[in-house]
Amino acid sequence: MDLNLRHLRAFAAVVAQGSLTKAAAVCAISQPAVTQAVAKLEAQLAARLLDRTPAGVFPTAVGRRFAERVERALERLDTTCAAIAPRLTLTVTNAQLEALIAVREAGNFTLAARGMGLAQPTVHRTIARLETDAGRPLFTRDRRGVTATRAGDNLASAARLAFAELAQACMEIEEHAGRDAGQIVIGALPLSRSFGLPQAIVRFRERWPKTALKIVSGSYRELLPGLRRGDIDLIVGALRNPPPIDDIEQRPVFDDGLVVVASPAHPLAGEPRLEVAQLLHYPWVVAGHGTPTRGHFDRVVASSAETPLSIVETSSLILMREILVISDYLGFVSRRQAEAEARSGTLAVLAVALPGTSRQIGITTRAGWKPTRSQADFLAIIDRIGSLHAPGRGRDGRADEKTDAPTEDDERAPALPVG
Repeated sequence: MDLNLRHLRAFAAVVAQGSLTKAAAVCAISQPAVTQAVAKLEAQLAARLLDRTPAGVFPTAVGRRFAERVERALERLDTTCAAIAPRLTLTVTNAQLEALIAVREAGNFTLAARGMGLAQPTVHRTIARLETDAGRPLFTRDRRGVTATRAGDNLASAARLAFAELAQACMEIEEHAGRDAGQIVIGALPLSRSFGLPQAIVRFRERWPKTALKIVSGSYRELLPGLRRGDIDLIVGALRNPPPIDDIEQRPVFDDGLVVVASPAHPLAGEPRLEVAQLLHYPWVVAGHGTPTRGHFDRVVASSAETPLSIVETSSLILMREILVISDYLGFVSRRQAEAEARSGTLAVLAVALPGTSRQIGITTRAGWKPTRSQADFLAIIDRIGSLHAPGRGRDGRADEKTDAPTEDDERAPALPVG
């Protein structure tokens, strides 16, 4: 929903001042203009944001939550604007910020205009006006295209995060009205695609049947930029220790071990006890450098005097599985990823001890990110599914009323099938 920044500033001033007259003075506009700005917001959102009383003007319950989101968005945006040029906090418009983001992402005015459905001269004029107000160039131009300056990049990033906050504000209003709305964008690391996330999606749909879910699969390196700029709400999968940057937060959900897998026809499948050195005479399919799984693999290899025969790197469990079933390659994967393959007989888990290969699986969000009710519900579902290994829990995360016996996900349960 395209919310006008001037309308939002007027509404935030009314909430802060408790008066239309005082808000008009703060915003340097007339009282009728403030009244009209709030009325347009209420009509656009189909929600009553303010109660007008003889004692003053007060936000409704939904208006108070909306105001909190608006203040967070404007604070993020205004801090960056003020660092570039103080007057930007008063002059910058939605159209300018949208054009700034589009040009930064496209690296080309023509491509940016095409993506926005506008004429190229229109986008060019919009950016030129923004640069005039900023008192400095926001892009450098050469024959290869345009590149955002540091100021332009900072402003575009702040705008993206402010728009993401406003999108959550609109979601909260819809949720308050009992309407499923908005979209949750989830970054899915390899483990989550086969364990946890499918169950969470099904459970979430039982409570929120119409809220859009968008799953973006990729490596950590691919997903992290999207999280930081507001395109992705959360990442589910292996956590990084230490975190690679300080503007994210990590929340552990459960610990997961690593196992060696192979085709059931592999020469080592069915062997009752194996040493790491024996495995290194075979080729491997493993995750790429920089991942927690690869770090554990390299440490396991370093503990032996042998070296792997050869290595193929991939983050795709599907590709790994297909290589393993037609060859004598070995794979190094999450225990939970291997469970379904072992149960179906597609792969076998080899009987080799891998001490010290536990890793934390959890949720990564932006620092200070505040979930909406539906987003918080999704996080709670992930937490419950993460407790599958606890006694008395079934594979769908629900309590098992029939038995307290350990399940195959229980830490006390027997190891996965061998061979």
